[in-house]
Amino acid sequence: MNTHSDPTKLQLRRDAHGRLVLTLADGSEHSGVQPVRAFPIAAPQEGLSLLGHDGHELLWVARQADLPGALRTLVDEELAMREFSPTITRLVSVSSFSTPSVWQVETDRGDTRLTLKAEEDIRRLAGRTRLLIASGEGVQYRIADTEALDRSSRRLLERFL
Repeated sequence: MNTHSDPTKLQLRRDAHGRLVLTLADGSEHSGVQPVRAFPIAAPQEGLSLLGHDGHELLWVARQADLPGALRTLVDEELAMREFSPTITRLVSVSSFSTPSVWQVETDRGDTRLTLKAEEDIRRLAGRTRLLIASGEGVQYRIADTEALDRSSRRLLERFL
């Protein structure tokens, strides 16, 4: 783990295959780098790890804002591809009030269906109104504020909380 590199001495670029290539301050070059947030929900701009192709940490960045502009842009692009997490804006219907249950929802990315395998797949975040829902399809859905949902959506959701 390299936690003491000066971020201004780092280089990050994409190779011909679109993979990130990181050059550390000591001149070592690493291909297939993946940025991973330490706290993606609680503190998304703090604690960023750049992992090598083998999953070992190459560099720890305490604050994403410390990265130089061009490097931060590449990291943001890679994180956006990695962290697909639609926000549910409305629950249209549920197939059953017991699990597994298929939900028809509206999200900020469009209408979709998700399967809730167990009630434990709904996690409360930072209080009672923020939720993270793991679907049976492997996608993490967010509800930013349950109080902001319409009455019908809240009624459906309360049956699972």
